[in-house]
Amino acid sequence: MAVLITRPQPNGEPLCKLLNQQGFATLYTPLFNIEKGRELNQLPTKLQNLPSGSLVFAVSKNAISYANQVLHNVGSHWRSDLHYFSVGRRSAEYFTALSEQPVLYPYPNETSEGLLGLPQMQDLNGKKILVLRGNGGRELFRRQAETRGGNVEIIECYQRIAKEYDNIEQISVWKRAGINTIVVTSNEILRYLVEFVPKNDHNWLMQCHLISISRRITQLAKAYGWLQITQTARADNASILETLLLLKKQSLKNN
Repeated sequence: MAVLITRPQPNGEPLCKLLNQQGFATLYTPLFNIEKGRELNQLPTKLQNLPSGSLVFAVSKNAISYANQVLHNVGSHWRSDLHYFSVGRRSAEYFTALSEQPVLYPYPNETSEGLLGLPQMQDLNGKKILVLRGNGGRELFRRQAETRGGNVEIIECYQRIAKEYDNIEQISVWKRAGINTIVVTSNEILRYLVEFVPKNDHNWLMQCHLISISRRITQLAKAYGWLQITQTARADNASILETLLLLKKQSLKNN
């Protein structure tokens, strides 16, 4: 099994290292760089102006990292009179460690839909909600929260910038490396991957085993025509490793 890792930093290289330690042949080709968001510098003022009891939602560890850094840079802090939420357990633990505040997350449905199902999200009439995310995030949460009476504001804490490669040369490298498994960690990466690979190589691409970290990625991959898709239990590197180890074990058993 030769695995292509497309996950951006800071999680991409640690994932490769983790897989290499377990005997996987990996190739790291991040398709996006993660950079400071265009609205990040507004965060300290926006956070300070929130009424007591307002809700703050962090969509990912990238959003948390950049948000925490800008607060630290201006000598500000995470207020103790606000309610904090994250999408998943790992990001909630990370948010708690940096903010020193309790952070809630939906379990076991660690998604935007899960967040919307929390008791705290049922009556949002008059509530101020601040969402920390990257560029091009989903609008489902915002729409539903506003429908329930919430006043939602989005802060773009980070942005994904597509990396430039020679696609013909890069795909040749992937094929020579024997890539037959691809790890995809966002819909944006999957869309870019499909656009990046020329049409005459789509048959090869769709025959690669796709490792997806969410139901949304899985659904999009099926729509594109992927033949083999395995979805991890969670989005973290440990879950990706666990999934690949299981697939490797099954492959050895079948052979």
